[in-house]
Amino acid sequence: MSGLDPTEQRRVVRERYGAIAEGGGGCCDDGREDDAKRTERLGYDAADLDVVPEANLGLGCGNPTAIASLETGETVLDLGSGGGFDCFLAAREVGDSGRVIGVDMTPEMVERARENTAENDASNVEFRLGEIEHLPVADGTVDAILSNCVINLSPDKGRVFEEAFRVLRPGGRLAISDVVLTADVPETLRGDPESLAGCVSGAATIDELEAMLGSAGFEAIRVEPEEGSEAFVREWSDGYDLSDVLVSARIEGRKAAAETT
Repeated sequence: MSGLDPTEQRRVVRERYGAIAEGGGGCCDDGREDDAKRTERLGYDAADLDVVPEANLGLGCGNPTAIASLETGETVLDLGSGGGFDCFLAAREVGDSGRVIGVDMTPEMVERARENTAENDASNVEFRLGEIEHLPVADGTVDAILSNCVINLSPDKGRVFEEAFRVLRPGGRLAISDVVLTADVPETLRGDPESLAGCVSGAATIDELEAMLGSAGFEAIRVEPEEGSEAFVREWSDGYDLSDVLVSARIEGRKAAAETT
């Protein structure tokens, strides 16, 4: 876990991603690939890259839409939606009868995502400014929750999962891509703001994530490392081989269905 206090942690993340929204480099950006090539390495295909390409900022550590099994007409929520790339992919899956909501705490990101929505006439997608620990979403209104390499940035991950559970309908599910710790982060990185914003020092272990999900009320919990992710994690730092301590994982859970009488 990060050595920064929560207020500082949020400030660092907000400033970093505000700069990214305005044209800076991405989270976990090794500087050696363009956004399209990097995104393909995370599990997206060429057809995905053609869906609102200007929303692809080269962020993330996986493809949560690929594990979400989205269906026509569903309501989907993306935690830390950035430029909206995963939201627009989800909108393609749920169709005009479905709805996709993106929540991000960075005003510049929300503005950019809204511009992408307007330019592409995506009438079933909307973006809201807010923290993922305090979601601006009503209770029991969402079928599926996505997130891509964002929850590791939160200073209160347990609260994030509690909020996710609150907004899900009975039977609703999580489909998250994020990094998890497999060993202790080097002490020199633990309190480093750049390490935090780069999706390193704030990550939790598999056991910690499973415990937080269970405490929030989720069932069918699954935290499974993604095979081959060490290859791109290794490139996130010139000074350390981060694949020794981090791996990308798929994180899943489900809210129990309502009991029938």
